[in-house]
Amino acid sequence: MSFFRRRTFPEDVDTDDEVNDAVDPELRLRTVRTAASTIAESIRTEQRVERRKTMRRKGSRFFRRGAEKRRTDTADTGTTSGAAAAPIPGARRNVYVNYTLPLDEVDAHGEPLTRYVRNKVRTTKYTVVTFIPKNLYEQFRRAANLYFLALVVVQVFPIFGAPAPQTSALPLLFILTVTAIKDGIEDYRRAILDEEVNNSAVTKLGNWRNVNQPRDPRSWYEKLLGINPPGKVTRGVRKLREREAGEGMQIVLSKGGEERISVSTLPVNDSSSEMGFYGAGRKLEDIQSVDSHSYPPQENKPPAVPDWAGGSGSLSAYQQSVHSRSSVGVVDYNKRVTGAARWERTLWKKLEVGDIVLLRENEQVPADIVVLSTSDPDNMCYLETKNLDGETNLKPRRSVKATASITSEEDIERASFVLDSEPPHANLYMYHGVLRYKDTSTGEQKQESVSINELLLRGCTLRNTSWVIGLVVFTGADSKIMLNGGDTPSKRSKIEKETNFNVIVNFVLLIMMCLASGILSGYLDSKADTSAREFEQGADPTSSYVLNGIITFVSCLIAFQNIVPVSLYISIEIVKTIQAFFISQDIDMYYKPFDAACTPKTWNISDDLGQIEYIFSDKTGTLTQNVMEFQKCSVNGIAYGEGVTEAQRGAAKRAGQVDAMDPEEQDAHLHILKQRMLDKMAQTFKNRYAQPDHLTLISPRLADDLADRSSPQRQHLIEFFRALAICHSVLSERPDPNREPYHLEYKAESPDEAALVAAARDVGFPFVHRAKDAIDIEVMGQPERYIPLQLLEFNSTRKRMSVVVRNPQGQIILYCKGADSVIYQRLAADHDPELKAATARDMEAFANGGLRTLCIAYRYLSEQEYVEWVRKYEAATNSINDRDEEIDKANDLIEHSLQILGATALEDKLQEGVPDAIETLHKAGIKLWILTGDKVQTAIEIGFSCNLLKSDMEIMILSADSHEATRLQIEGGLNKIASVLGPPSVNGKQRGFVPGAQAAFAVVIDGDTLRHALNPDLKELFLTLSTQCETVVCCRVSPAQKAMVVNLVKEGRNAMTLSIGDGANDVAMIQEANIGCGLLGHEGSQAAMSADYAFGQFRFLTKLLLVHGRWSYQRVADMHANFFYKNVIWTFAMFWFMFFNSFDATYLYQYTFILLYNLVFTSLPVIALGAFDQDINAKAALAFPQLYIRGIRGLEYTRLKFWLYMLDGLYQSAVVFFIPYLVWTLDIAVSWNGKTIESLSDFGTTVSVAAIIAANTYVGLNTHYWTVITWIIVIGSSVVMLLWIAIYSAFPSIDFVDEVVVLFGEVTFWASVLISVVIALGPRFIVKFARTTYWPLDKDIVREMWVLGDLKDRLGIPHRRDRKKGKLEQTPIFHQPHCRSESEISQQEEDYQTPPIPRTPISDGSPRPTAPLMAGESPRPEKLEEGLYDHRGSPTPSARAQMSASPSLQRLSYYSVSGIPAPSPLPEPNRYHSYTRDSTRTTAYQTDPPMSAVSHASITYTPASPTQSAPPSATLQVPGARSPRSVSPAEQYEMRVRSPHEQWAGYPPQQEAVHTPMATEDSYATAYDGFESGELTPGPNHQQEESWRSSTYSYSGPHAL
Repeated sequence: MSFFRRRTFPEDVDTDDEVNDAVDPELRLRTVRTAASTIAESIRTEQRVERRKTMRRKGSRFFRRGAEKRRTDTADTGTTSGAAAAPIPGARRNVYVNYTLPLDEVDAHGEPLTRYVRNKVRTTKYTVVTFIPKNLYEQFRRAANLYFLALVVVQVFPIFGAPAPQTSALPLLFILTVTAIKDGIEDYRRAILDEEVNNSAVTKLGNWRNVNQPRDPRSWYEKLLGINPPGKVTRGVRKLREREAGEGMQIVLSKGGEERISVSTLPVNDSSSEMGFYGAGRKLEDIQSVDSHSYPPQENKPPAVPDWAGGSGSLSAYQQSVHSRSSVGVVDYNKRVTGAARWERTLWKKLEVGDIVLLRENEQVPADIVVLSTSDPDNMCYLETKNLDGETNLKPRRSVKATASITSEEDIERASFVLDSEPPHANLYMYHGVLRYKDTSTGEQKQESVSINELLLRGCTLRNTSWVIGLVVFTGADSKIMLNGGDTPSKRSKIEKETNFNVIVNFVLLIMMCLASGILSGYLDSKADTSAREFEQGADPTSSYVLNGIITFVSCLIAFQNIVPVSLYISIEIVKTIQAFFISQDIDMYYKPFDAACTPKTWNISDDLGQIEYIFSDKTGTLTQNVMEFQKCSVNGIAYGEGVTEAQRGAAKRAGQVDAMDPEEQDAHLHILKQRMLDKMAQTFKNRYAQPDHLTLISPRLADDLADRSSPQRQHLIEFFRALAICHSVLSERPDPNREPYHLEYKAESPDEAALVAAARDVGFPFVHRAKDAIDIEVMGQPERYIPLQLLEFNSTRKRMSVVVRNPQGQIILYCKGADSVIYQRLAADHDPELKAATARDMEAFANGGLRTLCIAYRYLSEQEYVEWVRKYEAATNSINDRDEEIDKANDLIEHSLQILGATALEDKLQEGVPDAIETLHKAGIKLWILTGDKVQTAIEIGFSCNLLKSDMEIMILSADSHEATRLQIEGGLNKIASVLGPPSVNGKQRGFVPGAQAAFAVVIDGDTLRHALNPDLKELFLTLSTQCETVVCCRVSPAQKAMVVNLVKEGRNAMTLSIGDGANDVAMIQEANIGCGLLGHEGSQAAMSADYAFGQFRFLTKLLLVHGRWSYQRVADMHANFFYKNVIWTFAMFWFMFFNSFDATYLYQYTFILLYNLVFTSLPVIALGAFDQDINAKAALAFPQLYIRGIRGLEYTRLKFWLYMLDGLYQSAVVFFIPYLVWTLDIAVSWNGKTIESLSDFGTTVSVAAIIAANTYVGLNTHYWTVITWIIVIGSSVVMLLWIAIYSAFPSIDFVDEVVVLFGEVTFWASVLISVVIALGPRFIVKFARTTYWPLDKDIVREMWVLGDLKDRLGIPHRRDRKKGKLEQTPIFHQPHCRSESEISQQEEDYQTPPIPRTPISDGSPRPTAPLMAGESPRPEKLEEGLYDHRGSPTPSARAQMSASPSLQRLSYYSVSGIPAPSPLPEPNRYHSYTRDSTRTTAYQTDPPMSAVSHASITYTPASPTQSAPPSATLQVPGARSPRSVSPAEQYEMRVRSPHEQWAGYPPQQEAVHTPMATEDSYATAYDGFESGELTPGPNHQQEESWRSSTYSYSGPHAL
């Protein structure tokens, strides 16, 4: 029965094993914690999956032999596993080269039916034709714009009584124009970059017929207008050729009256007689790249010629001799050709499918190209994919075997073949094609598989290869990188989308107001016994009450239109432009190496930066520098290496061991150890190839062991590093062999290999050169040559690589390196168990420290064993079916019985500040996911290095190869979390997580499993699992999968997402997220081009989100609410008037007030609020990242807030209308000139003045940050309104006569306005006061700490009131140091015996305080810094003369002695005052007691700057701190004082007890201006000015006054 069960479910082979291994008996997914266990578990799961795949393939072959036979016709011998797993949509394409197209692929005219897209790419949203319609469509997606357009149309008809219908259209036109200009500028920038790419130069084969393209590919209108006839050289190509011809690299030849540009390898003015008629008749091998490597070396090469730049030309003429063979692969040498084909320079956008291109070293690949031939004898070429995925390591590619003999244009003309290619798709790691050709010698049809290993992808760069000839397969939008990019989206911010709801609410409110007015107007008009019959004759537009009511309805729409704020959108555009400018000018986000600031490319989504809940980050180039450093190693069970990794620092920081992990002290300590190691090695042997600056393996013990000839460890070390120098596939080159013959640079497929070989070089085991039959190395100065016999390559399945070499003694040795679990499985049975255990312990420690480990092993082979194995290996490589499996079996026959040599540990260097940035983002409640195309183990190591994964997390690894297995693991993960945290809950108010509040989980998932997890029936389960985790790491994912994951979280949880990356493979997720950030790089800016924000380093994300994002969100939210409020107060005041004018839509205000209300009178205060307001300072926002969580939860812009502001506006509108109304009702006032205040203009102006002043003051009440601009704008807007009354009154008008005279001179007007404003704003002020006092938010508390408390002191920021007191510090005494004259020195009589005070920072980052001395205590000698008097050179002669004088003559000053304040009294000398230098050397790196324990006297703090190393000299103390307490660098502040004078820069070390008052170099250390969150201990103690003055100026050197 088991037989049939297996046959029925062949895809479920070994599923039970998987359940037993990955899921516990209670159906909970097993978890791991440490880095080592996580990596080991990931390797086990991958091996389990591979084992199941193998068994499944065997089972399916056994039961479906017929199907297998059918598949052999198109067997792919080189395709990656899973290539045919799922059918690819679309039709396969046939690309023909010198081949007649079949009849079913041509039309009646013989032209090909299939048309392919151009190679021209476009990342812009618009074209010249589509800009206006598409942009208008984008803008009219806003409901408000549609409403405004309808109003403009209505006002054109005079029956509705619009006073100025022409002017009413201006605001809408202004909005549309400004927005269109902004969008056009953004898109124009993209178009410029597109044009730059499309006009890049490339070399293709010209004068040759590409049968895949029609003879005349022009469209009908181009043919009609006669544009670009076939064969015409376009202007762009002509400019390119003229530019390159002007560089002196081309000459013009002619043949048969036809002019032809040809490549010349000689200067234009040289004789070309020796070049031959067609231009030298050379083969491609004759042309060397300027900096090409020589691998393998070729004998008797012709002299190198200059690199060429282009035109059209011939790289080879007719063959110099008759070929000895008639055909090689696809080339038929018996075929007669014209020889007219020539290489020619053209533009990328001119390439078509089927073109033959020539790529040179360091050129970018212009399209997806199949490699036909390369300059390498082994048909290899090397590709750098930095522009694609941010990785600098080289990817090997090879040419198709059948076309490898092509070396010239004539060879291409003689070749004939068809490439049967799969349709274009987005998978970067998969390609399947079949090259079919006819063997001319036998007439037999042959075929060869083409895989991703023969495909060069657009955007990559050719490296270490002189030339490549390729066939264009996919162009433009069909290329893989463009398919992964997607269309440029139109992004709108969350608040902008929410605004549509608010606009609709106001629109409904407006309709209700107008409907009520229309109905009541018609009803009142229908009454016959009113005074309107006598006084309003002819006022009705028609005689129908119903029509009059409808007209009133429309008139009210026009009158009340301000309730839907058209000016809101104008103001938002202005505000967001200002915010974008501030972001671009932030000096903290400027990256000097790239000379690049943060560049906002999309201006209208800055408020979304304050609401981000999930960040999706690429790994390579984004979190890391893609630089590997060899940090540690273990040899024969002994660990070497003194470096400390970021993961170790993070673990120590979480454990509270901050003192032991001070980076500055560690760097200084490592520098000393490195120098000691280099000195020892230099004494032991000569290493000509060493590069000491690049040495990262720092271990003096290693140098000692290598120098000890009697130690058995020496031989183990030699064997270990010899293996590193031999077991690799690295290429070596000498960039400048003449000037630096011993300077080697290594080019490797991965940075890991390059780091291993470079480390061996710097330790004394350099790999010098690789030839086809020799590997040259040096061992401690002695050259050795090994003969390479076989290279067993590394791949993700094997997880190891091996080389078989013959050593100088003739022995055959196999060296193997790989993952520890893989190597340990292949160790000899009698291996030393203690060595195995010791090496395993070391590797586990390395892995837990965030290092990438490899195990190194070896074994000797007998001649007979090797010969037998080679026979089996060659048979496996030549097999057609299951080639990869056969090769793996052959490898297993030799990779066994290994002996351990040791283990290596590499650190993938993180970008500066990444761990701290991630920790800060976590404190802000933001979750970070890593989406990478890299291996699982690599991603796990980086996760631990940057402290994203921690040892206290429960880490779940999802790895499955089937749908059901994926479901089982996801459900197991949900069960595991539910057993600890309980059932999941989705509550918007609980968004954002608090680190450490509950058990933390993490998920690691690979690309194959993710493909199943993203299926419709599983993605909801996967989303529930992943969003309950603190972080998720997705490995081996394609760009399209990255975008799908982002979309899953964005749509599934309605969460605000941000994606950040640096490569073209990140473009899809950057465009999919709400905010896309691209990192600028040395090369490749595809991510930055497509991003909304581009900047230089990952760490800038904290400032962008926590400061600018939070500010922008707060500002825009407050601005929206205030905008709706001010329109409600204005519009409803007019509506209340309708009750007193029979609802006939009479305007309460003078019409200019209606026009200017939103334009001048009230617009600027709200814009100032949106552009400049800050509820808390930037440093406070970074110190308390938890404040950001309000943005994640959307608490600053809620519908409740909208309704409260609307109700407030409704209340205030009633106040500002009815108080003047009651004043006018009780009595009619008489102005001072006898005129009564009774007209509508008098009453309406009073109401409008009260409403405008109330609206502006209300905005002022809601402003947190009052600057000069805010004062001017808030008060000035109301003043401008009053001035307008005076100005407009001076002009004759019917309804506004002498209002300034009538109103401004009467107390009734001013009293009405004042009382109305006070009563209107009173409730708001009281509520605001009560809320901030009794129910404060976190930001209110921080703000109070900032304004009234000691938060500024903690953050090292001076109080404004102290700046006036600091004028003394501006005097030359603090800035212009000089030495006293001898006459001044002679006047000195006093000298105080004062011990020196160390100034180097203590391990927690704070300075060593001068507090004990100033507070009457004495410094403790056991706490003094080691090496206080080190690093001082010899003094100058003048300095020597002064030092030879008495101590009183050694005091430094500036002016006369009378200008120095009297010194403060010092304590009596005690037992701590006399000590020697030796007493300070025994207790290095210890800390002083907290300053909070000392007396609260006047204390000055002067910490050393972490960015500017100061010489150890005395510091001129400037009072900066406000309280004597334990402080961190973030709490320090001191003005930069001065630098030491030259003659005091070299003060010699003192050997005796020091009592001199000489200043030491520490006194010139500058203050630390940076900031670190945490350690904010309270302790305010505001001292009087004279308290610090009485302590005078102290030198923290050997003497202090």
